[in-house]
Amino acid sequence: MTAAPIPQDEAARLLDLARYHVLDTEQEEPFERITRLAARILRTPVAMINLIDRYRQWGKSRIGVTAAEANREHSFCAWAIGGETPFVVENAAADPRFRDNPMVTGEPHIHMYAGASLITPAGHRIGTLCVTNSRPHPLTSDDLQSLQDLAALAMQELELRRERLDAARAADAQRRQAEELRQVLSHTRIVEGISSLMDLDLPFEDALETAAALVSEAVGADFTAVLLRSGPTFSVKVPRSARTFPEEVSQTATSLLSGRSGVLGSLGDLSTPLYIGDYAGQPQAIPALVAAGVTEVAYVPLGDDPLRPLLLVLRLSSNSVRGWRVQDKALLEVAARTVGHALRRQAALERAQGEARADALTGVLNRRAFEEDVLAQATLDPATRLAVIDVDGLKGVNDAESHAQGDKLLKVFAQTLRAEVAELGQVYRLGGDEFAVVSLEPADTLLEWVDLAARVAQQMVLAPVGASVGVAAWTDADAGTPAALLSLADARMYDMKRRRQALR
Repeated sequence: MTAAPIPQDEAARLLDLARYHVLDTEQEEPFERITRLAARILRTPVAMINLIDRYRQWGKSRIGVTAAEANREHSFCAWAIGGETPFVVENAAADPRFRDNPMVTGEPHIHMYAGASLITPAGHRIGTLCVTNSRPHPLTSDDLQSLQDLAALAMQELELRRERLDAARAADAQRRQAEELRQVLSHTRIVEGISSLMDLDLPFEDALETAAALVSEAVGADFTAVLLRSGPTFSVKVPRSARTFPEEVSQTATSLLSGRSGVLGSLGDLSTPLYIGDYAGQPQAIPALVAAGVTEVAYVPLGDDPLRPLLLVLRLSSNSVRGWRVQDKALLEVAARTVGHALRRQAALERAQGEARADALTGVLNRRAFEEDVLAQATLDPATRLAVIDVDGLKGVNDAESHAQGDKLLKVFAQTLRAEVAELGQVYRLGGDEFAVVSLEPADTLLEWVDLAARVAQQMVLAPVGASVGVAAWTDADAGTPAALLSLADARMYDMKRRRQALR
């Protein structure tokens, strides 16, 4: 038996396949309908829509067979994705490539096979629509044309399915945003303006600065800022000033805003608004600010966030507005809740984006993040090195000790590797038992990280496990693009795997 050759575009092909998020999903009627039509039109007992993953053939839809998965080395479809036209085997038992194949010598006893590739808009062949028969079954040119037409329909269904998933994700994000916005209190025209502002498609910092300007104008402030806690101090998120302060006053104000001195430094975990009508009379008042004319200060918490961000508002002695009036306080507090809500929404969106880039099982970055961080780039840092890692022995753990132990093995390996890499790079799970590390560190360091992670993971299971690694540098002659860098590292990983298997 001969396994199908690996396509030259294998890495890109697998990444294109991953975009459809279809592997290991439930059966769906549009695909079932196509396989039924294929079996009926071509008069065969078996029809399947198969997708070719790195190590396996997986069936999205199947008529006449029960097994959804087969080893790629046994796959007829792995041969079919290598050519432009339908791949036909008239007598598998007489074909030296297939006569010893388990699917020929055993169930489903394939005698005739015909498969047409599923070709993505990017031109990659990710799988096939195929038919088989356990008996001689000649096919006409019309039969093969029908097979190609149905394969094209199956690919259209995959595209539609991907577009629906993308639309559902976008709709869900909009729904979350709408739910957050409905909670915003808006009792005055200014607050309504701020609420509408936060809903606009503007850079978040620009929206905050405009909101601060609206608040300043409404209460007659000379300076307004959003302050975020940074450790024991505060940092200025968005300053908004109605006038230019002298240099010495600006330097002193920096100390005030940093929280190292002044009233701000004594606020601690302020949970209710603090309004100061006589700044000069405060024991912590900074002389330079008093000299600059700061007379009134308001500190308003932006909601009940544990980090206690604050809205800071200052008035100078030259200001015609005097005292923190009831209407001023009401406006500041409602505006603060609105801005605080926007800050939380922004943080939630950032968390959601982070979750979309995280692998659900191991917690490290996922293939989507790898595509965005590496493959989507035109060039990389000249010192970039990519390690592609295959965890050897996972199948043995799954078979002998349970899939739960296999999952545990992957989790421990990934978390140990991430702890070793720390701030010196990024760890990604590309899928299954394959991982990647991107770092500027030397190749020996990357290999040491992987070796330690494999040794720690081995302690979690009884079956022998290890890791095959391929490291490629951006400066390597064959690494002219990020995709080429991945292919080079992948090839070196497989070379290492083959060498290790030869020594067993």
